Amino acid sequence: MFKGIDLLAIEGMSYNTALTIMSEIGYEGIHKFKTAKHFTSWLRLAPNNKVNGGKVLSSKIGKGSSRLKIALRNAANAIGNLKDSTPLRDFFHRINFRKGRVSAITATARKLAIIIWNMIVKAEQYLNPEGYLYLDQKRKLGLVKRIQKQINKFDLKPEDLEFKTS
Repeated sequence: MFKGIDLLAIEGMSYNTALTIMSEIGYEGIHKFKTAKHFTSWLRLAPNNKVNGGKVLSSKIGKGSSRLKIALRNAANAIGNLKDSTPLRDFFHRINFRKGRVSAITATARKLAIIIWNMIVKAEQYLNPEGYLYLDQKRKLGLVKRIQKQINKFDLKPEDLEFKTS
């Protein structure tokens, strides 16, 4: 439907969601949005931040709904119900823990819209980011790399560090 782009590769997506995308905006219609942010704003999935003096007064999602927004929210809900751990499911559960299920559905639907826009406009296949690391995991890897670099710099051996090797 979308010139070789398989939208069903995204977990939580169904034939009905893909057909809704095709019927509501089509292949050419999605190219009219300059960025993914414009697309999510049109869907009313982007927060409407009201800021005064650097303080965020409100960041609610705008009112209004379309068939496509409903379809993406249903797909996001399906992602939240998955049993297997995937990056989108983990994202859903992090938001769900912090802000509740309704906010998690909206945030995941927005993320789905961005993924779909990038897939169709940039003609990319969906790559499930299995190697995604959280900030604390990145810090640990950075620490390990720095220690290894110092060990190599000073040409230290395990005997020098009194490591027990077995």
